[in-house]
Amino acid sequence: MPESNVLQASHGPVRQLSLNRPAALNSFTAALHAELLAALDAAASDPAVRAVVITGAGRGFCAGQDLNDAAMVPGPDGHVDVGAVIERFYRPLALRLRSMPVPVVAAVNGVAAGAGANFAFCCDMVVAGRGASFIQAFSKIGLVPDCGGTWLLPRLVGRARAIGLALLGDKLPAEEAARIGLIWQCVDDAVLMDTALALAQRLAALPSRALAETRRALDAASTLDFGDALALEASLQRDLGHAHDFAEGVDAFRNKRAPVFKDR
Repeated sequence: MPESNVLQASHGPVRQLSLNRPAALNSFTAALHAELLAALDAAASDPAVRAVVITGAGRGFCAGQDLNDAAMVPGPDGHVDVGAVIERFYRPLALRLRSMPVPVVAAVNGVAAGAGANFAFCCDMVVAGRGASFIQAFSKIGLVPDCGGTWLLPRLVGRARAIGLALLGDKLPAEEAARIGLIWQCVDDAVLMDTALALAQRLAALPSRALAETRRALDAASTLDFGDALALEASLQRDLGHAHDFAEGVDAFRNKRAPVFKDR
């Protein structure tokens, strides 16, 4: 049987997903999309999973769309319907990542190009090896950033840097990506996975539902006025205040013990 396009491993409450097309720098195909989305859905529905780490097998994280994949074959009019590829594969992937009930950490090894870079930015936190790089490669082939790139880039680094990255398509080293706030952390390549897994274990010990709602509130606030953002905070706090984890956290604080969070 052919090897899976997505390798899975469990580290206690942390589920590790590794894109597994190393000969093609883990570039996306229809088959890889299907397996990755299924793996994310499985992690989302498994109550034992409290954090997810995504990385790439071999020397790269993800080189974006595989232009040789059957999904990119021209139609009868001689053109590739790239919009259909986005709607069929990348939109569901981006929405799944931004709606996971647990935190998702991207451990970026080597190159993350095109949709591969924006796929990483869809994750909650990005840790990259010092040898990693990020490339908005779209302008080189006459396209715009996808997999959420047009929404994510200006929110992560501001319009000026987003425009520069998107229009020029230059390679951005991981250290510079960390310096400008595009990613959470840059570490030595040798400790990348240990660092990412330790971060995921730390997140897994925190109240998962509150973390997911924090993500939702921060994303929503970018399109709300201040009063509406305050109203959303009140609504979320009302729900979370009736949940197990709030009572557990308060009791643990009062009794000077480690909390055991369960909500998800």
